[in-house]
Amino acid sequence: MRVVCFGDSLTWGKYGGSYVDALALLKPADVFINAGVGGDTVINLLRRLDEDVVAHEPDAVFVMVGANDAISLCYPATRPYYQQVKKIPEGYVSVDAFGYAYRTLLEQIQLHHVPIWIGLEPGEYSPVLDATLHLFNARAREAGESLNLPVLDLHALMHLSPLEERAPLGLNTIQLIGRRSRDGWNDYEAERERGGFSFTFDGLHPTPEGAQQIARHIAAYING
Repeated sequence: MRVVCFGDSLTWGKYGGSYVDALALLKPADVFINAGVGGDTVINLLRRLDEDVVAHEPDAVFVMVGANDAISLCYPATRPYYQQVKKIPEGYVSVDAFGYAYRTLLEQIQLHHVPIWIGLEPGEYSPVLDATLHLFNARAREAGESLNLPVLDLHALMHLSPLEERAPLGLNTIQLIGRRSRDGWNDYEAERERGGFSFTFDGLHPTPEGAQQIARHIAAYING
């Protein structure tokens, strides 16, 4: 089976652990194509659907997106990045716009008669981001279920509560991610311990062990 994993930096996996690589080890008979791009929102996924998914002629697509959409809404200081780099109008994605774009994305994939699996994004940065991500995940679930598509709630499976209050995310966080990615930084476990996180090292991106946990959940979901 040829599966495209379609999403943002959680799927890209070059900053932290890669659940796509872990899935490939768990299911060696299948081919997993990584179509994750850091910083992407659902609008960005729609724009690159043909090139990054349809062109591969997959047997199935695993879609997981929403964290950047949520960040753009609840942390306004990040909006210049989403507006200038990701070309998102006004620099943020509203809950309603996300729901509409997400359903459109699923419908466009269905036009190619490709089975779709949906993952709801996990996270553990702060209570405000967690609450916002919950709203976006709810819209993703609603869009999927309206089309009779199966949904894997990784947010619920990976969630630990209560979360600590943390400083708002801003452009400095995005710049740090870019700099560390370019430099090949990988001190994930020490960063996780410093931040008091469980499966991520910064509240957003999984450690290699966290990515393996995510992969095990996805593998069981696919097999089920």
